[in-house]
Amino acid sequence: MGQGKSQFTEEELQDYQDLTYFTKKEVLYAHQKFKALAPEKVGHNKNAKLPMAKILQYPELRVNPFGDRICCIFSSSHDGDCTFEDFLDMMSVFSDGAPKAVKAEHAFRIFDFDGDDMLGVTDLRQVIDRLTGQQHLSEQDMQHLIQNILDEADLDDDGALSFAEFEHIISKSSDFAK
Repeated sequence: MGQGKSQFTEEELQDYQDLTYFTKKEVLYAHQKFKALAPEKVGHNKNAKLPMAKILQYPELRVNPFGDRICCIFSSSHDGDCTFEDFLDMMSVFSDGAPKAVKAEHAFRIFDFDGDDMLGVTDLRQVIDRLTGQQHLSEQDMQHLIQNILDEADLDDDGALSFAEFEHIISKSSDFAK
């Protein structure tokens, strides 16, 4: 009873469509996915906020080495806990419909661990550590890789990547926005 009834008004769905890269149908599908993470909480409260631990159960985030960072970047409270609107923003940015520039901006924020609007050596080290997982690099290999990244992408030679430098280097990567 009432299973087919949306928790959203037509106006709310229109607003979500206008503010994301999704159709109304995709917004409803995203809400189903959000609700499936904690039906007991979301079923009766469309404004429910789920803890990051619940959000990280979403399959695509569970296997992503940056899942926690993604949650924190999209969390309106910046603690990784997400409302449906936070979750919808996240799904929208990573959807096929989102422009490459939007994806690049969010990727940069995810990789900027210290929040200084630059990808410095410490940020790059953390990105590499997460990408290599159990296959930790030796200190020498790590330093060599970071230096190669900076040699290739640090156009102003300040020892860190600005967003413009990051965007420039990923524009060369056909794999980035897939």
